Amino acid sequence: MKINLLICRYLTVIIYLALCTVSAMADTVDQYLLCEMHRLKIPGLSVVIVENGKILKSKGYGFSNIELQTPAKPETIYQSGSIGKQFTAMLAMILVEKGMLHLDDKITQYVKDAPDTWKNITILNLLTHTSGLVRDIPGVDWRLNYSQDEIINRLEPEPLNFQPGTSFSYSNVGYEFLGFIMEKITGNSYGTLLEENIFKPLNMSTARVISDRDIISNRASGYDLVNGTLKNQEYVSPKFNSTADGALYFTVYDLAKWDAALYTTKLLKKENMELLWSPVKLKNGKTENYGLGWRITNINGHRLIEHGGEWQGFTAFISRYVDRKLTVIIMTNLSGNAELGDVTHNVAGLYNKDLAVVNTKQGNDKCR
Repeated sequence: MKINLLICRYLTVIIYLALCTVSAMADTVDQYLLCEMHRLKIPGLSVVIVENGKILKSKGYGFSNIELQTPAKPETIYQSGSIGKQFTAMLAMILVEKGMLHLDDKITQYVKDAPDTWKNITILNLLTHTSGLVRDIPGVDWRLNYSQDEIINRLEPEPLNFQPGTSFSYSNVGYEFLGFIMEKITGNSYGTLLEENIFKPLNMSTARVISDRDIISNRASGYDLVNGTLKNQEYVSPKFNSTADGALYFTVYDLAKWDAALYTTKLLKKENMELLWSPVKLKNGKTENYGLGWRITNINGHRLIEHGGEWQGFTAFISRYVDRKLTVIIMTNLSGNAELGDVTHNVAGLYNKDLAVVNTKQGNDKCR
């Protein structure tokens, strides 16, 4: 009886210490994120931290809408920015597995009246930013709706930055074309394709293409910093809020489900999943640290697969430390925050000292 009592007391102490450690960690992350929000003037932020398939922390800070003083929550819906590219890449690979698309297909098979200079651009080139296409549509007015033909007409006079497959240059245009091509070969909209092939199978219940007119619960308002003052995001036309280069709505919970699925073969065969985060090989034999919608790097020798996004008053970042099965996802309602990747890295380092990085930014040092 005394032995059982001692065991119970011992277990109670162990559980208490574990809870104290978790609580202390939560407080440390809270303090760090609140400090960074103040430093970077971020109105609202939501975070989810996942390890081995379990959510360690999910929380919102600040306001999803400043005018209404609406608190940010894990359920708050933010715009994806270029995080959406990994969903476009996944969708393309799903169509490849179905035999509806091939990575070596030339885009001139699908894009009517494409200039002759595009004849060697393949689907793989679009996915890996090795097409040579410009980054964005020149002279575009984001407030207007352009047809596909009008977009091509604007791009046609633009010379390629390099011959396809010979170099790397990030191109939103390339992913926009991927959306056009997938819509053409399937007869469905980009949003419908995502819903049927990814969102529903993964129960990503609040994920969808952007729509300013629909009534959407828990939607955050986006903000820009103009001369140090917060302003509401500028208007963008429905056309450019539905393209395949990064125009989606997510909560951090949606992206946690996405992260979990990427460790499985629910959506793709294993070899095709690996292709998503295999560095692209150029024609000269060199590689770039970019796969299909993912940047590939490492921190302290630990493999890191990640991507950021920024669009119309929002910035987001997902960092997946796949060796440790630790993922940090942060979404905010402030555009142009180039330091958000550093913030996700620092949060990971707080959870696992092996992932801690030496931060060269003085501002971030103040928050650590």
